Amino acid sequence: MLHHVELWVGDLARAERSLGWLLGALGHAPFQSWEGGRSWSLGSCYLVVEQSPARTSDAHDRLRPGLNHLAFHAGDRSDVDALAAEAPEHGWRLMFADRHPYAGGDGHYAAYLENEDGFEVELVAAPEESAGP
Repeated sequence: MLHHVELWVGDLARAERSLGWLLGALGHAPFQSWEGGRSWSLGSCYLVVEQSPARTSDAHDRLRPGLNHLAFHAGDRSDVDALAAEAPEHGWRLMFADRHPYAGGDGHYAAYLENEDGFEVELVAAPEESAGP
């Protein structure tokens, strides 16, 4: 079980605008707050964003070694669609728009979003139950 994830960001206010909104929309609750950082929790797992003075750059590049993206369970297809539609108001852009919502392959319904700082998230819809014979 994952305990926590910590993301270092170049601009805490911008990270709160995008990641804070998304985490809240996915059911995470504000957990901790301190000068230079915030966290949100869901169950026993939490996610931290911190504007640490020890970072060596203000930019994140998901194509370099390290974190490429975070994937979240996001409810059913209508939940994913609603989040993807509202996301631009909070600093996100839809990635792979020409293949959305199947950019991850046939049968994998998801929205891939990138925020202004280059962090990518994947919002995954629960598989639909088969209608039966």
